[in-house]
Amino acid sequence: MGEGAKRVTTGVEGEEVMGAGSIRAALIAPDAAKPSLRTRVEVFLRDQAAAQALRWGLWAPVAFGGGCAVYFMLKSEPPAWPLVLAAMVATGLWLAVRRLNVGRALTCPLMLLAFFALGIANAKFRSDRVAAPVAPAMSAPARITGWVTDVESPGGGGGARVMVAPVRIEGLVPEATPLRVRATLGSAAPIVPGTPVSLFALLNPPPSPASPGAYDFGRVAWFQRMGGVAFVLTDPRPASLEPAPWRLRLTMAVNAARVDLARRIVERLGPRTGGIAAAMTTGVEAWLDPDEVERMRDSGLAHILSISGLHMAVVGGFAFFAARLGIALIPPLALRINGKKAAAWVGLTAVGVYLVISGAPPPAVRAAVTASIAFVAILMDRPAITLHGLAVAALIVLAIQPEAIVTPGFQMSFAATAALVALVEAWPRQPREIQAPALILAVQRTGQWIGAAALASLVAGAATAPFAMQHFNRAAMYGLVSNMTVAPISDFLIMPALALGALLEPLGLGAPFLWLAGLGIEAMLWVGGWTAGLPGAVRTWASAPTAALPVAFMGVMICCLVRGPLRGFGLPLACAVLLWPRGPAPDVWIGDGGAKAATVHGGRATVVRGGLEDFGVEVWSRRRGLIAEARAADGWTCGRTDCRPDAEAVGPALFWGRRGPPVERLAEACASAEVVAVRAVVETLPPACAPRLVLDGRDFAARGAVELWRDGDGWRALWVADLRGDRPWARYGEGE
Repeated sequence: MGEGAKRVTTGVEGEEVMGAGSIRAALIAPDAAKPSLRTRVEVFLRDQAAAQALRWGLWAPVAFGGGCAVYFMLKSEPPAWPLVLAAMVATGLWLAVRRLNVGRALTCPLMLLAFFALGIANAKFRSDRVAAPVAPAMSAPARITGWVTDVESPGGGGGARVMVAPVRIEGLVPEATPLRVRATLGSAAPIVPGTPVSLFALLNPPPSPASPGAYDFGRVAWFQRMGGVAFVLTDPRPASLEPAPWRLRLTMAVNAARVDLARRIVERLGPRTGGIAAAMTTGVEAWLDPDEVERMRDSGLAHILSISGLHMAVVGGFAFFAARLGIALIPPLALRINGKKAAAWVGLTAVGVYLVISGAPPPAVRAAVTASIAFVAILMDRPAITLHGLAVAALIVLAIQPEAIVTPGFQMSFAATAALVALVEAWPRQPREIQAPALILAVQRTGQWIGAAALASLVAGAATAPFAMQHFNRAAMYGLVSNMTVAPISDFLIMPALALGALLEPLGLGAPFLWLAGLGIEAMLWVGGWTAGLPGAVRTWASAPTAALPVAFMGVMICCLVRGPLRGFGLPLACAVLLWPRGPAPDVWIGDGGAKAATVHGGRATVVRGGLEDFGVEVWSRRRGLIAEARAADGWTCGRTDCRPDAEAVGPALFWGRRGPPVERLAEACASAEVVAVRAVVETLPPACAPRLVLDGRDFAARGAVELWRDGDGWRALWVADLRGDRPWARYGEGE
């Protein structure tokens, strides 16, 4: 028996195995009995448990995020004190048992329970901390006076879209005045952040989801402290206001500089190329061509347009390596300072500056935290890219923005990063050739780089596929090809040139670098257009039931965080969104406010009103995996404020006027339509409507949009409120 090996009795008569931790070393006699299946399974499980010895902490942010997600899944707002008490008890119990040193079998479950409870409590605190007034649905226009804090769209066919900090709103007391309002101007008049304006507009709360389970803009607006949306009916007027608070003045000054830089870039490169460059640099997406954006989506390159982890990594990494190279080229400096740590400080500074230039949207904040953790690890003499560093970054992000757990950006970025870091851990280390011809080495390195890039793109795409399918209902079938082709152009040309160009453009010296970036963007657009035009470039899927996405997420985490063959158990779970059975599509969909609707026949959605370009129609039909088409003109009688079928069961009747329809018009609609939707409140129904389903303003104001299924002689309904619940952000106005 070798020294250090121990004889372990399994409890089965006549059977013994040799073990020392997870490594068994023994000399087995030729006539020794073969271990039984039970023994082999026990040894295998012990070895796998030992392999996870240093990995249990990686599950802490998963448990914390799970607690945050549970908070957002609740149908009613919980009180704070039970959540705080549960978090304190769970954390105290975990710490107490940990001090007893009783082993991981007990402390690890308690740790996960503690972080789960802390996640729920943290999400509740965050929701209470950002609480701000939400505008009611106002039936008449009101005068809004305030400061323009940001410009989302400087102008165009539909006018500018701006963010306003109201000082006063006609008809609302100061305590009920929202902190921020997003306003769409009726004209394309130029306007810049920091401008005091007076707007005459229709004001409503942020719009609710277009259909049950769809993207919830109201929840996003709640955590951004945006309490309303307004449509401006007349040209903005200048206003005379007292000086704004210093924080608001600083925000407006930064946003004014961002918009000015974006405008300079567009003037240098032109609207097509410059719009993409401005979006990648400043986060201002006003000049993006919708057709180009659609082609980028179809080619799998849309993630390059929004500021995310890729941009932070490229900018921070470029600054880090440029600084380290510069220090190495100055021998006196290289001999006196730690070049790697000095470069890490430069990288941190670059990430911070880029965060400010981008306007610090939530995705950019998450990316900045992740990049900063890598540089801090270098300063602490730790590996920069590890799963433990990613776990710390995820905990910090969720502690700051627990609402990120339900956003596609957070889910996809961290899933992709975890998958890539796990790939790096599992990547075999090849011995380097000592003496080989340069040509052979070049061929080998090129082949290795292409193989690594292809595998990295494949792994990242597989990790993000469940979230893309569930949230966006599409997959770019040639995304691997387009991303492999564009990645070198973006990483080594576009982003470094844009960083230098944006830095020097205020001095008037950015033209050469922006020109180089423009060449790279043109090449990227060509690749995107080519791959988007290939046959079968895009495939669409209907969204799976809500439970499928958490199952898929756990599957991805098992594949990434578990060591050894047990990670294979995560693969079928990761495919949950793909494999989960979909229910039947609804027979009728009626949008928020009852002003638009669609019927479903044979996998196609016929739009009654709203147009195929309508956002609500697009979101709903895509989630249900349907093809939307315009309604035929024949068989319908439509006026300025109503539309109803001439024959029974052709489709729903709609009355979208702010005043209720006359009794005789309502009776005619009930005679020809099984479902009648009225935007206004109906006080009295005619006898002809007794056997029909009539939904009026009270229903839509309380429950939002609805999907209807035929159920025998009646209807089964699923309202937005059934999934959204009674939460602080769940206001049902007429939105946009």
